Amino acid sequence: MEAANEGYAPTATTVTQLASADDPREISRMLREQPVHRIGDMFTLVTRRSDVEDALRKAQVFSWGAVGMNLGNVRPLIPLQIDPPMHVKYRRILDPLFAPKKMALLEDEIVALVKELVDAFIDKGTVDFHEAFAVPLPCRVFLRLMGLPLEDLDFFLSLKDDIIRPPGITLEEQNPHREAAGAKVYEYFEKELAKRKAHPTDDLLAQIIAGEVDGEKLTDEEVMDICYLFIIAGLDTVTDSLDCFFAYLAQNPEHRRQVVGDESIIPSAVEELLRWETPVPAVPRCATEDVEVSGCPIKAGEQVMILISSANTDDTAHPGVDEVDLTRNPNPHLAFGGGVHRCLGSHLARVELRVALREFHRRIPEYWLPEGTVLEYTPGLRSLHHLPLAWPVAR
Repeated sequence: MEAANEGYAPTATTVTQLASADDPREISRMLREQPVHRIGDMFTLVTRRSDVEDALRKAQVFSWGAVGMNLGNVRPLIPLQIDPPMHVKYRRILDPLFAPKKMALLEDEIVALVKELVDAFIDKGTVDFHEAFAVPLPCRVFLRLMGLPLEDLDFFLSLKDDIIRPPGITLEEQNPHREAAGAKVYEYFEKELAKRKAHPTDDLLAQIIAGEVDGEKLTDEEVMDICYLFIIAGLDTVTDSLDCFFAYLAQNPEHRRQVVGDESIIPSAVEELLRWETPVPAVPRCATEDVEVSGCPIKAGEQVMILISSANTDDTAHPGVDEVDLTRNPNPHLAFGGGVHRCLGSHLARVELRVALREFHRRIPEYWLPEGTVLEYTPGLRSLHHLPLAWPVAR
């Protein structure tokens, strides 16, 4: 049967509103009143937890590789835009490099970096958290992990912004910026790979270069396609999460006091805030065959938008998820996606977020939004360009 657009009628901008709205949970609640929404002939929205999970599991039916999203890349990004069975082969190389035990070894270094960043502004009593903490923390961790020079950070940030949030409103306006940035990414890593061949290293990039699929080493193009994805993911999504976490805690002091008063809840708090905020609210897919979702027919070749943020607050699937509980355990959220395309860097993200919550609150346990602050969340991915915080300073 055809999904009827009765009651709340979403538009093509609804997906971006899930990131930029003051309360995206309310939009999600209205969307879930029916499981599937058609947005003209553009795409179909999948809203409910059971359907979202099912679509994420069926990677060969709901394909990433067939989406054709332009991120300035000239080839599919590995492993994001690669479907099984090749996706699984690439993950066999990459998953061990981001295994939980390996990422845990970075904790002391991340602790030192958090302390260094906080030292730079703690005596001022105010800071733009986004610029002074949320951006530099994961970006410096990423560059260190990849063995890339810290002085290239601003260069990478400008490329990342032009790819993810380029100037302009329409795709026609945005795509030239994406393509110019993409060309610079390829040029940079082409030179970097040449340097590594002449002077081998032992960092993450060196381990990727040494990777093999079915006994054959990765080509330079495959390595560059992996690095291209890492630039987007490694320099943005943890920043987005930090913005969301601290904006929430600044506005909800009872939950901030929970974190300050009991550090043992920080791991569960990280999972709960990931679920509640869902910095990546939706992921695109393309149907590779005729299929039905909750009785709604979707034809092969049609675009599908899987609403992760809506699934994460679907209280018909998991009662109580329409409220925040920082001690929630278990917490089977989908903020890192699901199925074979589940986020490769999730274990690194968790270490960074746990350390950030613990060490920041040890130094600055009380903070708030300065009077008159109006937070403006970004469309697409839920983040902030600015997050002013203030706290008491001893005189």
